[in-house]
Amino acid sequence: MIELHCATEADTRALGRRLASLVRPGDVILLGGGLGVGKTVFASGVAEGLGVTDPVLSPTFVLARYYRGLVDVVHADIYRVGSIAEIEDLDLLADADDGLLIVEWGDAAEGHFPDDHLLIRLRTTDDDGRHVTMTPQGSWVSRPLEEVTG
Repeated sequence: MIELHCATEADTRALGRRLASLVRPGDVILLGGGLGVGKTVFASGVAEGLGVTDPVLSPTFVLARYYRGLVDVVHADIYRVGSIAEIEDLDLLADADDGLLIVEWGDAAEGHFPDDHLLIRLRTTDDDGRHVTMTPQGSWVSRPLEEVTG
């Protein structure tokens, strides 16, 4: 597990951009944390790092948004999904087969995604920054996450 502090929204976005250098087609990143902690900001940074030029918007009300980049990105939000069956009906893994799947609130359904994923939890800190915890699973364990955190 890797823990770090992002003092500003720009730092959170920059962390996402740096992490993009480690992404491979077929990867899954699960994001967790309360409302307003920066999950979409982080996802936007990853997408920017993958060459996505469209604005990355929260998929809360549409459940999933799709972006073209060096690696295509499926950005999903399962906050409003009522059951595991609904998550399965979205077929997010098939949609992101050759791309990257980023799932906001993915920590709530972590057991229903592949064991090979990166779990990132964000929480606010007393100084209005963000505490970020990265927990790699599967192939993410061997990737140099430490290099992108500084």
